[in-house]
Amino acid sequence: MTRVARPAVGYALTLTAAGLFAVNGTVSTLALQAGIPATRLTALRCTGAAVCLLVVLAVVAPRRLRITWREVPFLAVFGVVGVALTQFLYYVAIGRMPVGIALVFEMTAPVFIALYVWLVRREKVRSRLWLALLLSLSGLVLVAEIWQDGGSLDPVGLGAALIAALCLATYYLMGERGTVTRDPVALTCWSFVAAALFWAAAAPWWQFDAGVLAERVPVSAGSLQLPLWLLVAWIVVLGAIVPFWLSISALRHLAPTAAGLVATVEPVFASIVAWLWVEQVLTGWQVAGGVVVLTGIVLAQTARATPMPTSLPETPAALAS
Repeated sequence: MTRVARPAVGYALTLTAAGLFAVNGTVSTLALQAGIPATRLTALRCTGAAVCLLVVLAVVAPRRLRITWREVPFLAVFGVVGVALTQFLYYVAIGRMPVGIALVFEMTAPVFIALYVWLVRREKVRSRLWLALLLSLSGLVLVAEIWQDGGSLDPVGLGAALIAALCLATYYLMGERGTVTRDPVALTCWSFVAAALFWAAAAPWWQFDAGVLAERVPVSAGSLQLPLWLLVAWIVVLGAIVPFWLSISALRHLAPTAAGLVATVEPVFASIVAWLWVEQVLTGWQVAGGVVVLTGIVLAQTARATPMPTSLPETPAALAS
Protein backbone atom coordinates (compact mmCIF):
# COMPACT_ATOMS: atom_id res chain seq x y z
CA MET A 1 0.00 0.00 0.00
CA THR A 2 1.11 3.57 -0.55
CA ARG A 3 0.34 6.77 1.25
CA VAL A 4 -0.47 9.51 -1.23
CA ALA A 5 1.33 12.76 -0.55
CA ARG A 6 -1.10 15.60 0.18
CA PRO A 7 0.63 18.95 -0.38
CA ALA A 8 -2.16 20.97 1.26
CA VAL A 9 -1.65 19.04 4.49
CA GLY A 10 2.10 19.56 4.27
CA TYR A 11 1.71 23.31 3.82
CA ALA A 12 -0.71 23.57 6.77
CA LEU A 13 1.61 21.58 9.03
CA THR A 14 4.65 23.65 8.07
CA LEU A 15 2.81 26.95 8.51
CA THR A 16 1.58 25.95 11.97
CA ALA A 17 5.08 24.85 12.97
CA ALA A 18 6.51 28.16 11.73
CA GLY A 19 4.01 30.08 13.87
CA LEU A 20 4.88 28.10 17.00
CA PHE A 21 8.61 28.47 16.35
CA ALA A 22 8.11 32.21 15.88
CA VAL A 23 6.39 32.64 19.25
CA ASN A 24 9.00 30.40 20.84
CA GLY A 25 11.70 32.85 19.75
CA THR A 26 10.36 35.56 22.03
CA VAL A 27 9.63 33.14 24.88
CA SER A 28 13.20 31.84 24.62
CA THR A 29 14.56 35.40 24.57
CA LEU A 30 12.78 36.07 27.87
CA ALA A 31 14.27 32.91 29.37
CA LEU A 32 17.76 33.87 28.20
CA GLN A 33 17.34 37.36 29.63
CA ALA A 34 16.30 35.76 32.92
CA GLY A 35 19.80 34.31 33.19
CA ILE A 36 19.58 30.78 31.75
CA PRO A 37 22.65 30.19 29.52
CA ALA A 38 22.07 29.09 25.92
CA THR A 39 23.66 25.71 26.63
CA ARG A 40 21.38 25.07 29.61
CA LEU A 41 18.22 26.24 27.87
CA THR A 42 18.97 24.00 24.89
CA ALA A 43 19.65 21.07 27.22
CA LEU A 44 16.37 21.64 29.06
CA ARG A 45 14.46 21.88 25.79
CA CYS A 46 15.97 18.75 24.27
CA THR A 47 15.83 16.65 27.45
CA GLY A 48 12.27 17.69 28.29
CA ALA A 49 11.10 16.91 24.77
CA ALA A 50 12.91 13.54 24.75
CA VAL A 51 11.41 12.44 28.08
CA CYS A 52 7.87 13.50 27.13
CA LEU A 53 7.99 11.79 23.74
CA LEU A 54 9.52 8.59 25.17
CA VAL A 55 6.83 8.34 27.85
CA VAL A 56 3.97 8.95 25.40
CA LEU A 57 5.23 6.46 22.82
CA ALA A 58 6.09 3.84 25.47
CA VAL A 59 2.48 3.95 26.72
CA VAL A 60 0.61 4.44 23.43
CA ALA A 61 2.70 2.72 20.77
CA PRO A 62 5.84 1.04 22.16
CA ARG A 63 6.52 -0.77 18.87
CA ARG A 64 7.23 2.56 17.21
CA LEU A 65 10.27 2.97 19.46
CA ARG A 66 12.03 -0.05 18.02
CA ILE A 67 15.25 0.76 16.20
CA THR A 68 18.10 -1.27 14.77
CA TRP A 69 21.81 -0.73 15.25
CA ARG A 70 22.03 0.30 11.60
CA GLU A 71 19.77 3.27 12.35
CA VAL A 72 21.79 4.56 15.31
CA PRO A 73 24.46 6.52 13.36
CA PHE A 74 21.79 8.26 11.26
CA LEU A 75 19.67 9.16 14.30
CA ALA A 76 22.73 10.36 16.21
CA VAL A 77 23.80 12.77 13.46
CA PHE A 78 20.23 13.89 12.84
CA GLY A 79 19.69 14.58 16.55
CA VAL A 80 23.01 16.24 17.31
CA VAL A 81 23.43 18.36 14.18
CA GLY A 82 19.82 18.87 13.10
CA VAL A 83 18.31 19.39 16.56
CA ALA A 84 20.88 20.01 19.33
CA LEU A 85 23.27 22.32 17.48
CA THR A 86 20.58 24.13 15.47
CA GLN A 87 18.76 25.05 18.67
CA PHE A 88 21.90 26.01 20.57
CA LEU A 89 23.24 28.26 17.80
CA TYR A 90 19.81 29.85 17.40
CA TYR A 91 19.75 30.67 21.12
CA VAL A 92 23.23 32.17 20.89
CA ALA A 93 22.03 34.30 17.98
CA ILE A 94 18.80 35.59 19.57
CA GLY A 95 20.72 36.35 22.75
CA ARG A 96 22.80 38.85 20.75
CA MET A 97 20.44 40.18 18.04
CA PRO A 98 16.71 40.63 17.37
CA VAL A 99 14.77 37.38 16.89
CA GLY A 100 13.58 38.28 13.39
CA ILE A 101 17.09 39.13 12.19
CA ALA A 102 18.55 35.90 13.58
CA LEU A 103 15.87 33.95 11.76
CA VAL A 104 16.52 35.73 8.47
CA PHE A 105 20.11 34.48 8.61
CA GLU A 106 19.09 30.99 9.75
CA MET A 107 16.43 30.72 7.07
CA THR A 108 19.09 30.91 4.34
CA ALA A 109 19.25 27.12 4.79
CA PRO A 110 17.41 26.52 1.48
CA VAL A 111 20.26 28.19 -0.39
CA PHE A 112 22.67 25.67 1.14
CA ILE A 113 20.23 22.84 0.32
CA ALA A 114 20.12 23.85 -3.33
CA LEU A 115 23.91 24.10 -3.49
CA TYR A 116 24.27 20.70 -1.80
CA VAL A 117 21.97 18.84 -4.18
CA TRP A 118 23.78 20.47 -7.12
CA LEU A 119 27.37 19.95 -5.96
CA VAL A 120 27.07 16.65 -4.05
CA ARG A 121 24.02 14.82 -5.37
CA ARG A 122 24.61 16.11 -8.90
CA GLU A 123 20.95 16.98 -9.27
CA LYS A 124 19.98 19.47 -11.93
CA VAL A 125 19.18 22.94 -10.62
CA ARG A 126 17.58 25.83 -12.41
CA SER A 127 19.61 28.92 -13.30
CA ARG A 128 17.57 30.96 -10.82
CA LEU A 129 19.82 29.53 -8.09
CA TRP A 130 22.48 32.12 -8.95
CA LEU A 131 19.99 34.97 -8.70
CA ALA A 132 18.87 33.49 -5.37
CA LEU A 133 22.46 33.55 -4.13
CA LEU A 134 22.94 37.14 -5.26
CA LEU A 135 19.72 38.31 -3.62
CA SER A 136 20.43 36.44 -0.38
CA LEU A 137 23.93 37.84 -0.06
CA SER A 138 22.79 41.36 -0.96
CA GLY A 139 19.93 41.18 1.52
CA LEU A 140 22.19 39.95 4.30
CA VAL A 141 24.48 42.93 3.67
CA LEU A 142 21.50 45.24 4.18
CA VAL A 143 20.33 43.36 7.27
CA ALA A 144 23.80 43.57 8.82
CA GLU A 145 24.16 47.25 7.82
CA ILE A 146 27.86 46.65 7.21
CA TRP A 147 28.40 50.26 6.08
CA GLN A 148 28.20 51.24 9.74
CA ASP A 149 31.36 51.06 11.84
CA GLY A 150 31.74 47.31 12.29
CA GLY A 151 28.16 46.70 11.24
CA SER A 152 25.06 46.93 13.41
CA LEU A 153 25.01 43.26 14.41
CA ASP A 154 27.01 41.31 16.95
CA PRO A 155 29.60 39.23 15.01
CA VAL A 156 29.26 36.22 17.33
CA GLY A 157 25.48 36.22 16.96
CA LEU A 158 25.79 36.65 13.20
CA GLY A 159 28.23 33.73 12.92
CA ALA A 160 26.03 31.54 15.10
CA ALA A 161 22.98 32.27 12.93
CA LEU A 162 24.84 31.38 9.72
CA ILE A 163 26.17 28.10 11.16
CA ALA A 164 22.65 27.38 12.40
CA ALA A 165 21.53 27.73 8.77
CA LEU A 166 23.94 24.95 7.79
CA CYS A 167 22.62 22.75 10.61
CA LEU A 168 19.04 23.49 9.58
CA ALA A 169 19.83 22.51 5.99
CA THR A 170 21.15 19.21 7.36
CA TYR A 171 17.93 18.80 9.35
CA TYR A 172 15.75 19.21 6.26
CA LEU A 173 17.85 16.93 4.05
CA MET A 174 18.12 14.17 6.64
CA GLY A 175 14.46 14.57 7.55
CA GLU A 176 13.56 13.94 3.91
CA ARG A 177 15.41 10.64 4.07
CA GLY A 178 14.29 9.71 7.58
CA THR A 179 10.55 10.07 6.93
CA VAL A 180 10.75 7.49 4.14
CA THR A 181 11.91 4.81 6.58
CA ARG A 182 10.34 5.85 9.90
CA ASP A 183 7.15 7.54 11.08
CA PRO A 184 7.58 11.23 12.01
CA VAL A 185 6.68 10.88 15.70
CA ALA A 186 9.29 8.20 16.34
CA LEU A 187 11.84 10.09 14.25
CA THR A 188 11.20 13.24 16.29
CA CYS A 189 11.46 11.26 19.53
CA TRP A 190 14.79 9.62 18.74
CA SER A 191 16.25 12.85 17.37
CA PHE A 192 15.53 14.53 20.72
CA VAL A 193 16.92 11.53 22.61
CA ALA A 194 20.17 11.87 20.65
CA ALA A 195 20.20 15.63 21.33
CA ALA A 196 19.49 15.07 25.04
CA LEU A 197 22.33 12.56 25.37
CA PHE A 198 24.65 14.99 23.62
CA TRP A 199 23.77 17.79 26.05
CA ALA A 200 23.97 15.42 29.04
CA ALA A 201 27.65 15.08 28.16
CA ALA A 202 28.24 18.70 27.07
CA ALA A 203 26.23 20.35 29.89
CA PRO A 204 25.51 17.71 32.58
CA TRP A 205 22.04 18.19 34.03
CA TRP A 206 23.22 17.31 37.56
CA GLN A 207 25.30 20.49 37.57
CA PHE A 208 22.18 22.61 37.07
CA ASP A 209 20.52 24.37 40.00
CA ALA A 210 16.87 23.60 39.30
CA GLY A 211 15.83 26.07 41.99
CA VAL A 212 16.19 28.95 39.54
CA LEU A 213 13.15 27.63 37.65
CA ALA A 214 10.94 28.72 40.56
CA GLU A 215 11.98 32.36 40.17
CA ARG A 216 9.40 34.73 38.71
CA VAL A 217 10.51 36.72 35.67
CA PRO A 218 8.88 39.65 33.84
CA VAL A 219 7.19 38.63 30.59
CA SER A 220 5.76 41.95 29.46
CA ALA A 221 6.40 45.68 29.57
CA GLY A 222 3.90 45.87 32.43
CA SER A 223 4.07 44.16 35.79
CA LEU A 224 3.11 40.64 34.65
CA GLN A 225 5.53 38.01 35.96
CA LEU A 226 5.52 34.24 35.53
CA PRO A 227 7.63 31.47 37.05
CA LEU A 228 10.57 30.55 34.85
CA TRP A 229 9.52 26.89 34.79
CA LEU A 230 6.35 27.89 32.93
CA LEU A 231 8.40 29.51 30.16
CA VAL A 232 10.59 26.41 29.96
CA ALA A 233 7.50 24.19 29.78
CA TRP A 234 6.23 26.27 26.84
CA ILE A 235 9.64 25.99 25.16
CA VAL A 236 9.64 22.19 25.58
CA VAL A 237 6.06 21.43 24.52
CA LEU A 238 4.93 24.18 22.15
CA GLY A 239 8.40 25.33 21.18
CA ALA A 240 9.92 21.90 20.53
CA ILE A 241 7.77 18.76 20.59
CA VAL A 242 4.77 20.03 18.66
CA PRO A 243 6.46 22.20 15.98
CA PHE A 244 9.27 19.69 15.32
CA TRP A 245 6.73 16.89 14.98
CA LEU A 246 4.63 19.03 12.62
CA SER A 247 7.61 20.02 10.50
CA ILE A 248 8.82 16.43 10.15
CA SER A 249 5.27 15.24 9.42
CA ALA A 250 5.11 17.82 6.64
CA LEU A 251 8.09 16.16 4.94
CA ARG A 252 5.86 13.16 4.22
CA HIS A 253 3.84 15.42 1.94
CA LEU A 254 6.35 18.02 0.76
CA ALA A 255 9.90 18.07 -0.54
CA PRO A 256 12.31 19.77 1.90
CA THR A 257 12.58 22.71 -0.51
CA ALA A 258 8.81 23.22 -0.47
CA ALA A 259 8.66 22.89 3.33
CA GLY A 260 11.47 25.41 3.65
CA LEU A 261 9.63 27.76 1.30
CA VAL A 262 6.60 27.90 3.58
CA ALA A 263 8.86 28.16 6.63
CA THR A 264 10.19 31.49 5.34
CA VAL A 265 7.17 33.13 6.97
CA GLU A 266 8.76 32.38 10.35
CA PRO A 267 10.99 35.50 10.43
CA VAL A 268 7.97 37.62 9.55
CA PHE A 269 5.86 36.06 12.32
CA ALA A 270 8.77 36.25 14.78
CA SER A 271 9.46 39.93 14.03
CA ILE A 272 5.81 40.82 14.56
CA VAL A 273 5.61 38.87 17.83
CA ALA A 274 8.88 40.35 19.12
CA TRP A 275 7.78 43.87 18.14
CA LEU A 276 4.40 43.56 19.87
CA TRP A 277 5.66 41.64 22.89
CA VAL A 278 9.15 42.91 23.76
CA GLU A 279 9.32 45.98 21.49
CA GLN A 280 12.19 44.75 19.30
CA VAL A 281 12.21 47.32 16.47
CA LEU A 282 14.03 46.77 13.16
CA THR A 283 15.47 49.57 11.04
CA GLY A 284 14.18 50.33 7.57
CA TRP A 285 17.34 48.88 6.00
CA GLN A 286 16.94 45.67 7.99
CA VAL A 287 13.32 45.26 6.93
CA ALA A 288 14.26 45.89 3.28
CA GLY A 289 17.18 43.47 3.54
CA GLY A 290 14.91 40.84 5.06
CA VAL A 291 12.51 41.14 2.13
CA VAL A 292 15.41 40.76 -0.34
CA VAL A 293 16.74 37.70 1.53
CA LEU A 294 13.32 36.05 1.64
CA THR A 295 12.92 36.65 -2.09
CA GLY A 296 16.25 34.94 -2.65
CA ILE A 297 15.19 32.05 -0.42
CA VAL A 298 11.98 31.59 -2.42
CA LEU A 299 14.02 31.37 -5.63
CA ALA A 300 16.44 28.93 -4.00
CA GLN A 301 13.56 26.75 -2.88
CA THR A 302 12.32 26.44 -6.47
CA ALA A 303 15.77 26.00 -8.02
CA ARG A 304 15.77 22.26 -7.42
CA ALA A 305 14.71 20.52 -10.61
CA THR A 306 14.08 17.00 -9.25
CA PRO A 307 10.49 16.73 -7.93
CA MET A 308 9.42 14.79 -4.86
CA PRO A 309 7.72 11.41 -5.55
CA THR A 310 3.93 11.67 -5.55
CA SER A 311 3.54 8.77 -3.10
CA LEU A 312 5.46 7.45 -0.12
CA PRO A 313 5.76 3.88 1.19
CA GLU A 314 3.27 2.91 3.87
CA THR A 315 5.63 0.39 5.47
CA PRO A 316 9.16 1.74 6.03
CA ALA A 317 12.11 -0.25 4.72
CA ALA A 318 15.35 -0.66 6.65
CA LEU A 319 17.68 2.31 6.62
CA ALA A 320 20.56 1.99 4.21
CA SER A 321 23.94 1.97 5.90
